[in-house]
Amino acid sequence: MERWYVNKDGQKKGPYTEAELETLFRKKQINELTEVQKEGESDWQPLQGSSLKSHLTQHKHGVLSSIDHLTGEEEHANLNVGDLFRDVFKKHKKGEANKIFIVGTESTTPSENMISASWPRPWVYSRVFIILAITYGLLLACTYIFGNANTIPGLMVIGSFTVPFSALVFFFETNAPRNISIFDVVKMFFIGGVAALVATLILYSIIPVGKLNYFNALLVGIIEETGKMVIVALFIKSLRSKYVLNGLLIGAAVGAGFAAFESLGYAFNYSLEAFALTKNVTFASDTMLEIIFSRGWQSIGGHVAWAAITGAAVVLAKKGSENLEMQHLFTGQFWKLFIIPIVLHFLWDCPLNPLPQIAFKQIVLIIVAWIVILTLMSTGLRQVSRLGKASKTTRSA
Repeated sequence: MERWYVNKDGQKKGPYTEAELETLFRKKQINELTEVQKEGESDWQPLQGSSLKSHLTQHKHGVLSSIDHLTGEEEHANLNVGDLFRDVFKKHKKGEANKIFIVGTESTTPSENMISASWPRPWVYSRVFIILAITYGLLLACTYIFGNANTIPGLMVIGSFTVPFSALVFFFETNAPRNISIFDVVKMFFIGGVAALVATLILYSIIPVGKLNYFNALLVGIIEETGKMVIVALFIKSLRSKYVLNGLLIGAAVGAGFAAFESLGYAFNYSLEAFALTKNVTFASDTMLEIIFSRGWQSIGGHVAWAAITGAAVVLAKKGSENLEMQHLFTGQFWKLFIIPIVLHFLWDCPLNPLPQIAFKQIVLIIVAWIVILTLMSTGLRQVSRLGKASKTTRSA
């Protein structure tokens, strides 16, 4: 029976049997990058490059391995989800946030061999959410405690933008290459989001959609995801993005803008319709607040997430090519992933809706969308790791 040593924190541990290593692997005490040494041999190598890889990873199946297959990755995703929230509750200095927002310039974009491939620990997005939520609360007070109707437009705007924009900052923080500036992100949020709405309306004028039955819900999914995809692809082409994490960020920026402006429109129109039907100001305002709240929390797994997946699909379809060409959008690699947001959008809008009282369908679809996103994020980190190693090898040669 083969036995192996493990390098943990610079100390040689073991020897372990394959069964014992499998237990450590499942408990995440070791991962694909952990160095191992076969008993009787002198060389150390990462687990992913050893004969242990097939034995330990063959037990990982289901959703994650299916998505890995769609991305073309041979290595399985290692989702350290805890790292994404580890720094949220820590106290941070003001300068730390400033450093995060000054990336993307010639002097602040790291070289390829200096890009961190470790799981990111974003936290600024939570502070942005708190700031916007407090602003929303103050506007609520102005409107309902002091009876100032002048603050209603601001209430609708901030309420509709809070969650999508906070989610966008999350994707900005997790963009490990740090090669896209906050200016470009804001530009994609506003111009890209509205341009995606325009593209979608153009498609709706060509393909009219009626009541949301199953067929029309599928049409909505195809039309709206295609409209966003066109704008996302244009930004990816313009920025010459080659990283999967770039694709996630660009897609999230366009999707967040789309979600924010669409939610603002729904809040405005539904409140007007409620008032026209009932002549009751209180009912109309309650309708507005309900729309803002429901579309707000649901947006984390709606347009923002769907467009982020699309952005990653566009980058993966390029397969390392510097320029995005039309033919890339007609490859199997692209459509294997792009079909996911279309299906998620269809299921979101279709009449099937068990337990609507607790938004069961929406919660399930949000979870599925984020499993896909986190897997794509892992794919992106493995990509920058490979490119960084290749860059170091080239420099040393």
